Amino acid sequence: MKGIIFTEFLEMVENDYGWEMSEQIIEDAALPNDGAYTAVGTYPHKELVRLVVALSQHSGTAVAELIRTFGRHAFGRFVIGYPYMFSGVTDTFTFLESIENHIHVEVQKLYPAAELPHFTTVRSGNTLQMHYRSERPFADFAHGLIEGCITHFGQSITLNRKQSSADGTSAHFALTKNE
Repeated sequence: MKGIIFTEFLEMVENDYGWEMSEQIIEDAALPNDGAYTAVGTYPHKELVRLVVALSQHSGTAVAELIRTFGRHAFGRFVIGYPYMFSGVTDTFTFLESIENHIHVEVQKLYPAAELPHFTTVRSGNTLQMHYRSERPFADFAHGLIEGCITHFGQSITLNRKQSSADGTSAHFALTKNE
């Protein structure tokens, strides 16, 4: 998993819970690199899971909710850090439909070793069906990213999720525009 995900997570923790919490969860997670992540490095996804579990234990917030919150945070950071990926896109559905064949292509250019999840989409009228699958258990992160996307574009959209796998490696999302 690319280091930018780790650095953004730790930044979110510092912003929302304070520097001390960030240091505490790094210590509790017993990471092999003591939390020294670089944005361009590649690290095992299990280290992020250990950080989230440690944060959950200290904050009392469920792991799934923390990962969704991080997804919303990350989307906002991606908008700031990679504005060209949003250029010309004016709505949620169009952006989400572009993930697999545009956004992920651009991400691969920046981070050739990135192991990205896969999204398939089918639009029908005011509904978009989205399927997420990955080698890593981050359907909650995808859920948060989608929520962040909806917020970014300021549309009234109902998001429903049907978990497709117990381990979080796949999920189905249904988005409906409230018109």
